[in-house]
Amino acid sequence: MQQKHKTLGEFIIENQSEFQYSSGELSKLINAIRLAAKVVNHEVNKAGLVDVLGAAGDTNIQGEDQQKLDVLANEKFIQTLSNREIVCGIASEEEDDFISINSNDKKHQNKYVVLIDPLDGSSNIDVNVSVGTIFSIYRRVTPIGTPVTLEDFLQPGKDQVAAGYIVYGTSTMLVYTTGHGVNGFTLNPAIGTFYLSHPNMEFPEDGKIYSVNEGNYIHFHQGVKGYIKYCQQEEGDRPYTSRYIGSLVSDFHRNMIKGGIYMYPKSSVTEQGKLRLLYECNPMAFLAEQANGLAIGGRNRVLDVQPTELHQRIPFFCGSRNMVAKLQEFLEKYH
Repeated sequence: MQQKHKTLGEFIIENQSEFQYSSGELSKLINAIRLAAKVVNHEVNKAGLVDVLGAAGDTNIQGEDQQKLDVLANEKFIQTLSNREIVCGIASEEEDDFISINSNDKKHQNKYVVLIDPLDGSSNIDVNVSVGTIFSIYRRVTPIGTPVTLEDFLQPGKDQVAAGYIVYGTSTMLVYTTGHGVNGFTLNPAIGTFYLSHPNMEFPEDGKIYSVNEGNYIHFHQGVKGYIKYCQQEEGDRPYTSRYIGSLVSDFHRNMIKGGIYMYPKSSVTEQGKLRLLYECNPMAFLAEQANGLAIGGRNRVLDVQPTELHQRIPFFCGSRNMVAKLQEFLEKYH
C-alpha cells in the first residue's frame, strides 16, 4: 500500500514543539507564505500567456530594472502577509524602506518581521528558466505595542527563527527550516496542496559541482581564481562540473540535492559583493547550516555578520562542507 504523504499543514502541527514560540504563530506565518507562493506560482506558470514578461520600466532600490513579475510577486507577498495579521513589519528587496504593519485591533501586538526576495532570478523569466522566492523570519527586538523600527530588521542571521525558499521549477517546491533540519514540500497543482516530498534534506559532505559566473573570472580576487583553477584540474575526482543557472534558489537547490558549492564573490567591479545579506545570504546560510553545509561571506561565517543597512551586499559562498572548507584554504592563502 502506498504511504500517504504528509501535507505541509500536518507537518507543522506534528512538529510544533520544535518551534520555541507559539506554534499557532508559526502555522499562520508559513500558511501566509504558502498562500502567496501559490498565487505567484500561478502567475509564473502563465507568464508567457499574459503581459507579465519583460521590464516594468522602473528600477528598484538596487538600480536594477524591475521585471513586471517582480512587481507583481512583491505586491502579492506584502498583501498576503499584511492581511493575515501575524507580522508587524516587512522588508522587501524591491522596496526602498521597510513597511510597518499595524493590525486593525492589535495596536502593534504582532511579534514577527519578514524579509523577502519576492522573485529571485527574475531575469530568467523571459527564457522560461526556474525562479524562486526567498524568505527570512525574525522575532522583533523592539517593545511590543510600538511600531517596528530599523533595528528589528538589522539582526544577524543567527537570530532567524525560520527561513526558506520556494522554487518555481518543473514542479513547485517550498523548502524551509525552523532550526531543526530542512524539509521540502512539493505542490500538487491539481488540488493546491503542498506535500512533504523531501524530508531531512542535507548537502552531501563532498560534491562535484561548482556554481559561479565564470564570465566575471577576470574580476575575481586571487583566492577565488585559485579555487576555480583547482576545480578544473584533472586530478583525483576532478575536474568538477560547472553548473550555473543565475537563479540563487535554483543553484542552491540543485547543489543541496547533488552536492556542490555556490559562489558569488566580490570582485574588482562589485567590491562589496552583489548578493543582499538580509534577503538572500542570511536565509540561504541558515538553510545551508541546517542541511549540514557551510556558508561564508569570505573568511567569516555569514550568520555572524551584524547588518548595518537594509540593502547591504556581501560576498557569498555556500554548499557542501568539504568544498567550502577547501575554498577557505585558498581564501586564507591569498588573503
